[in-house]
Amino acid sequence: MKYRRFGRSGLRVSEVVFGGGYVGGVIILADDDARRRVLRRALDAGINWIDTAPLYGQGRSEEALGWLLAEIEDKPYLSTKVRLDSDALQDIPGAIERSMHESLRRLKRDSVDLLQLHNQIGTRTGSGVLGAISVEDVLRKDGVADGLERMRKEGLTRFIGLTALGEAPAIIRALDSGRFDSAQLYYNLLNPSAARAMPPGWSGHDFSGVCAACARHDVAMMGIRVFASGVLATDARHGREVVLTEHSALEVETRRAQAALAALGAEHGTRAQTALRFALAQPEFACFVVGLGEPSHLDEVIEAEAKGPLPAEVITRLEPVYASDFGQRG
Repeated sequence: MKYRRFGRSGLRVSEVVFGGGYVGGVIILADDDARRRVLRRALDAGINWIDTAPLYGQGRSEEALGWLLAEIEDKPYLSTKVRLDSDALQDIPGAIERSMHESLRRLKRDSVDLLQLHNQIGTRTGSGVLGAISVEDVLRKDGVADGLERMRKEGLTRFIGLTALGEAPAIIRALDSGRFDSAQLYYNLLNPSAARAMPPGWSGHDFSGVCAACARHDVAMMGIRVFASGVLATDARHGREVVLTEHSALEVETRRAQAALAALGAEHGTRAQTALRFALAQPEFACFVVGLGEPSHLDEVIEAEAKGPLPAEVITRLEPVYASDFGQRG
């Protein structure tokens, strides 16, 4: 396992992070023995970061990790999140503190390494695919940044971060405040717009400038949705797919995946391995959070990481795919 610098934190982290989310689901849905085996296999492979959230399985991911990590001597880095509903906006620091203590109780921990805002960020509250929190509420006095910072001062987290989903200008404004140590960025071979300019023909949720904003402040970039909710990994659907961005309905993403994977060819491993190797080719990212549907999927991930990033000359095959909007334009 290779390791990368985690922004200005001073940490070095495995370039693959074990994701405890609902879409992958193994930590939430597998039996206890399978959960033990997959976590042990991940740690033995050198993965040193686990990411979870209260929203994942309505607390079941945190609960499972609480007893799983208590059984082992390894001490991987651990991150969780806080999601605020509209009722919480009257007392954001109080809502963050309550969520933090509930997470620590489930995790059987006194603290975590990273606490992140889980809401999308927009110019106004309620905007976007899943209903964003406004950047004003993130940055104002007694807003999200203040509330997260209080958790750091109380020793409940070492670092604070945000989820860079929503409207790019609002996300960039939050990042340019310099108050966040990390950001989770949407990045995959169907939508790499956070890290590069896309051609005029491409249609998708535009995250232009987000990576550049992170770089300005040495914010650690954690790539998420490497497999595009599983669409890139397989044609099988499990019913846990969740759309997080505009212009990315499941049937649209399926069509895009077919076009992109056809252009890349089948000689780079499985579909999932090809998707992960594409992401690993982006050196600015500190790590990529990977969700697993089955314990066996971890072996695919480990093999892909060992193979390394896709060669640049392979990735260039995607340029005409993007310019034609995945074959929709002449």
